[in-house]
Amino acid sequence: MYIYQQPTWPAFTWQPERLEPLLGAVRHQQGRVLGHMQALGFSLQAEALLQTLTLEALKSSEIEGERLPSDQVRSSLARRLGLDVGGLVPAERRVEGVVDMLLDATQGFAHPLTAERLCSWQAALFPTGRSGLQRIQVGAWRTGAKGPMQVVSGPPGREQVHFEAPPAETVADQMAHFLTWFNAELPLDAVLKAGIAHLWFVTIHPFEDGNGRVARALTELQLARADASAQRFYSLSAQLRLERTAYYAQLKAAQKGALDITTWLDWFLGCLSRALTATEQTLAKVLAKARFWERHSPLLLNARQQKLLNQLLDGFAGKLTSSKWATIAKCSQDTATRDIQALLDQGILVKEAAGGRSTSYRLADGVLG
Repeated sequence: MYIYQQPTWPAFTWQPERLEPLLGAVRHQQGRVLGHMQALGFSLQAEALLQTLTLEALKSSEIEGERLPSDQVRSSLARRLGLDVGGLVPAERRVEGVVDMLLDATQGFAHPLTAERLCSWQAALFPTGRSGLQRIQVGAWRTGAKGPMQVVSGPPGREQVHFEAPPAETVADQMAHFLTWFNAELPLDAVLKAGIAHLWFVTIHPFEDGNGRVARALTELQLARADASAQRFYSLSAQLRLERTAYYAQLKAAQKGALDITTWLDWFLGCLSRALTATEQTLAKVLAKARFWERHSPLLLNARQQKLLNQLLDGFAGKLTSSKWATIAKCSQDTATRDIQALLDQGILVKEAAGGRSTSYRLADGVLG
């Protein structure tokens, strides 16, 4: 029996005494993160916001097996937020759609959640009206024309059904009930409400496709309400991506269980706590980067040097060589060598141990303070 087949669905219950210690710890972490950010200047807050929203968009899509170009996501977000960020690139329609949904959810967290709003989010995810090569219903609840809505895995002919959603003819009424609850002022902690909303929405599975991404967007909306702030400095989807197998296992277990969802909420709060811990570590890197540029502001660095140093500060993938410098900075090998030598002379870069043609460079010890 699926959870929605229980006679008292959706009258969820949970055990407060089991959840209260973890909920209190999560609330403390949220306050600490927001407090740290409010103590920083506008430029650092903007950088952290851009970094967090970029991560949220990328990782929520990755959970569904879709990889978006990170530079396009970052550029689209920066333009919409009015941030002065260099190196912006054009974004594809599918990227713009993901960004539209995320910004509407987080920046418009105080607005009521409506059926029209949810349908516009789902439509934005599929600007061509297709999921892959398959034409799908967009901007409306699923109709059931293609049969039962099932979550399956495995090759054709040997599929494993993990979940079958409620019949399509019940979706409109179920979503009306869900939205009334979601928008109501309830004597319920806002973080717990986020966990309940996530499970409830994906169980109804109201769309033909995109349910997971929409569910995570409305969860972000509810977490923004919990923080009473549109400034997002932690990404739940980044942690869900790391714990993807456990995430799906927990949803599957909850959807086939009773209406006591304590186990699901316990896991949800734990995952959110781990996301907040990861955020504190990320914010430490943002602060270190800010201190680096503050300490080295008297130096006259050209745009190429600034660009490559920012990439090193953000975590450069692989080894930085003069040829990579020339490619990324779009300059000649000789120019790249001069740029690097100037930074070596100033003690910002050092050579890695290996020399010769494989000479690579890294930030000098101590430059981050």
